[in-house]
Amino acid sequence: MSSESSKKRKPKVIRSDGAPAEGKRNRSDTEQEGKYYSEEAEVDLRDPGRDYELYKYTCQELQRLMAEIQDLKSRGGKDVAVEIEDRKIQSCVHFMTLKKLNRLAHIRLKKGRDQTHEAKQKVDAYHLQLQNLLYEVMHLQKEITKCLEFKSKHEEIDLVSLEEFYKEAPPDISKVEVTMGDPHQQTLARLDWELEQRKRLAEKYRECLSNKEKILKEIEVKKEYLSSLQPRLNSIMQASLPVQEYLFMPFDQAHKQYETARHLPPPLYVLFVQATAYGQACDKTLSVAIEGSVDEAKALFKPPEDSQDDESDSDAEEEQTTKRRRPTLGVQLDDKRKEMLKRHPLSLMLDLRCKDDSVLHLTFYYLMNLNIMTVKAKVTTATELITPISAGDLLSPDSVLSCLYPGDHGKKTPNPANQYQFDKVGILTLRDYVLDLGHPYLWVQKLGGLHFPKEQPQHTVIADHSLSASHMETTMKLLKTRVQSRLALHKQFASLEHGIVPVTSDCQYLFPAKVVSRLVKWVTIAHEDYTELHFTKDIMEAGLAGDTNLYYMALVERGTAKLQAAVVLNPGYSSIPPIFQLCLNWKGEKTNNNDDNIRAMESEVNVCYKELCGHWPGHQLLTNQLQRLCVLLDVYLETESHDDSVEGPKEFPQEKMCLRLLRGPSRMKPFKYNHPQGFFSHR
Repeated sequence: MSSESSKKRKPKVIRSDGAPAEGKRNRSDTEQEGKYYSEEAEVDLRDPGRDYELYKYTCQELQRLMAEIQDLKSRGGKDVAVEIEDRKIQSCVHFMTLKKLNRLAHIRLKKGRDQTHEAKQKVDAYHLQLQNLLYEVMHLQKEITKCLEFKSKHEEIDLVSLEEFYKEAPPDISKVEVTMGDPHQQTLARLDWELEQRKRLAEKYRECLSNKEKILKEIEVKKEYLSSLQPRLNSIMQASLPVQEYLFMPFDQAHKQYETARHLPPPLYVLFVQATAYGQACDKTLSVAIEGSVDEAKALFKPPEDSQDDESDSDAEEEQTTKRRRPTLGVQLDDKRKEMLKRHPLSLMLDLRCKDDSVLHLTFYYLMNLNIMTVKAKVTTATELITPISAGDLLSPDSVLSCLYPGDHGKKTPNPANQYQFDKVGILTLRDYVLDLGHPYLWVQKLGGLHFPKEQPQHTVIADHSLSASHMETTMKLLKTRVQSRLALHKQFASLEHGIVPVTSDCQYLFPAKVVSRLVKWVTIAHEDYTELHFTKDIMEAGLAGDTNLYYMALVERGTAKLQAAVVLNPGYSSIPPIFQLCLNWKGEKTNNNDDNIRAMESEVNVCYKELCGHWPGHQLLTNQLQRLCVLLDVYLETESHDDSVEGPKEFPQEKMCLRLLRGPSRMKPFKYNHPQGFFSHR
């Protein structure tokens, strides 16, 4: 083992003197191997298993020697040191063996790693070759796919059908004998025919272009002529204006008005067309005019022009200006409400002239977001009227057109969809805004051709000319009748406030020549005051006293007797008669609840009103009812029995001729006046 340790320190030199002759066959190699000792070469010659067994044996020997050394040291003695030294030498030899085995193991490990690395390099080389081959295969497959999917340019051309080709193509191109059996030659022939046709069409196209150029030149010449003609026509129109005014033929004004009407919203345009047509056909005094800003109306249909320059300018202005506080929620809601209730810039004016030269001015508006129309009314007369106190609401714009049709008070929107729009901006009802916007009456919507069905609501309501035309004539007549009746009431109230009941000459026959009872008071009362009267409960319970009606109080006196009459005047007067409720203060309070004759007096005025209408249209009905009321009070008082216990003459002597004073167990009085006999009888 000591020789093996010396081999590591110095290369072992092996002398070849006296060696056999057969060992000299490769002298240079043998000499090189003999001169140096190589453990790497020895690793290939040694068996790893035997080295492992040697390793275990060496370890066991070391354990044994160490134990013997420990035992000798524990016994002590003279000869012990020699034995211990001998065992140390043996132990060193075994350590040298372990070191050699360790070096051999490292060499084997290094060779194993080198072999693994070489094998890995081979595998990587093979894998790289495989990837290259796969890439080439993929590239070839793509090329094959491109070739298979290749489409020629002729496939994009819409060629004529085969039947048309063989029918129209000449024989030198179709070549039926060759192309019928060969698809390729057939396609080439069809392409030749297509080329021939396109050449012909191109030639025709060039001819059309030349014709077009000629026509354009002719158009330019005519345009120049027309442009020079326009100033001449304008000068002729200006020169003819005096003639148009003299002949009442305002063609120029009508033309301008029709140009402006193009910018009206559809409902107002429908009303403009139908009102103009009605005026030309039925009412020459009806005038139609358009008011408002045409430029603003045009701006509604122009798209907003946004540019980067404007944005940059606005950004610069925002940077220069100080920061402003955000608007509060209330301000935002107000802005939304204003936007919701925004009117179209253009409005339509209708002037309806009556026989007495009074004029009803109607201004129609269109609310763009609500898709409804509104109207404002104003009445002017030929002479200035002295307005009585009680006639304050007769001609007011808020009530003059109320209930033109039954139930149409114009306080709420006729479009059901508007309620959902109001909920978004916090509007409870349109009633709060009608003074500024106008009243959205149902007849206004129909005049504009708008119809809002309640059973089946529609998303978009389109203005209908036929709907407007079907309601135009009736509505115009109702409007004239309303103005005339209100003006008649206005004049009558002026006399009633002075205690005079005006009776026209054609109605004198309805009353006796002498009427003693007289009207001493005529005032207007509020709806709340009317409801608080104890003798009007029947009217309230019957639902005949709505908030759209007008209420008045009349006081008729004769001597100590005072007759109060609460009058309900419907907006549809005189087609709907006034309603009277009576209360007589004489010898106690007498109403229709405690006196049958008071009920009979109310019946004479309310039920038998047709006798008092007079000639059509019956504008004298109210004054005739009041005059009849005075006559009835005379009859009531004169036919009352006299108390014999009271001395002196009778307070109300009988002046009316009656066939019979009382009738029946209820002691009914004769209230019916018979003309021309001049006596009173029972009904």
